[in-house]
Amino acid sequence: MNELEITDVIIGDGKEAVKGALITTQYRGFLNDGTQFDSSYDRGKAFQCVIGTGRVIKGWDQGIMGMKVGGKRKLFVPSHLAYGERKIGEHIVPHSDLSFEIELLEVLTRDD
Repeated sequence: MNELEITDVIIGDGKEAVKGALITTQYRGFLNDGTQFDSSYDRGKAFQCVIGTGRVIKGWDQGIMGMKVGGKRKLFVPSHLAYGERKIGEHIVPHSDLSFEIELLEVLTRDD
């Protein structure tokens, strides 16, 4: 698998995530073998980032675009759209494919 796979679990009906928007999400990240390596739920704090501008992995920049608030999406992110050759923390080895379950809570754009 070399392509980003996007699966909408729930289609949201709120504001759409667009390039440069500040988004608030809850998510879980999994390794190929199903091991969870990260979870904003477990930290008890939603994750905020600016989307579409290279501040997060490419798989997120591409995979969250067009998602709407209230939606839930699964992303399969091949390693070249994740961390590539980098080792991240104790769980993510170089060339790791990752998957995420993402819930979009809020989208803020410059007009807000």
